[in-house]
Amino acid sequence: MQSDNLTGGQELLCINTEKVFDWILNEATFDLSLNDLELPVNPVTGDQLECDDIDLDTVTCTVAPAEVDPIVVLDREDQVFTVDGEEVTLQIVNLRKNFDVTIFVDLVPELGGATVEVGTVEFTRCEQVILCAPDGTDVDVTYTDLDCFVCTAACDPGTTTEVDELDVTVTVRLCQSIQSTFDVTLEIVADFCQPRDILPFPPCPAPTMPQQCPAVFPNNGNGDTNDIG
Repeated sequence: MQSDNLTGGQELLCINTEKVFDWILNEATFDLSLNDLELPVNPVTGDQLECDDIDLDTVTCTVAPAEVDPIVVLDREDQVFTVDGEEVTLQIVNLRKNFDVTIFVDLVPELGGATVEVGTVEFTRCEQVILCAPDGTDVDVTYTDLDCFVCTAACDPGTTTEVDELDVTVTVRLCQSIQSTFDVTLEIVADFCQPRDILPFPPCPAPTMPQQCPAVFPNNGNGDTNDIG
């Protein structure tokens, strides 16, 4: 029976999985200058915002990987390195990373102090890493931390026909896990997993009685009535 095959000792298995050829963790910090960001309209009144309508001390940012092509492996080049006195061929991998930075600012208290989105700017940063990543392996980049903060912010008043603009410098910090992997088929000796125990349903609750109102019912039987109000 099939169920008999799931019990007993270990068995020789053939599985598909990923072999990790190399794995590094690294950190990067870079600055961005985001200039000429036009102030939006007031989301409540629909009026065009001006420099006097915003609090420059409240400018903030968020950063996220781009929705399209967040990580692009441009190319990789073999290079011989000496590690512990032994020559080894590794790869210099060129990466291109695409991000979106969004800028926010608070309105002055006189206008309600709401937070409004000024705009989103796309930017690209390139990086080289040294990996054991021969042709045929995949290079996977995972961000373990991705954050930003506003370093400086200034507002340029426009003219009667131009919209006021925000100039911001932003510092972006990222921590990343970079692996080179390859799909492999392995032969291993292991136990089959077993299904877990079924959890019992909780018992049915006992009947409950709604809260009564003894102050008004039943009365004390003496015929007196009390006004309620």
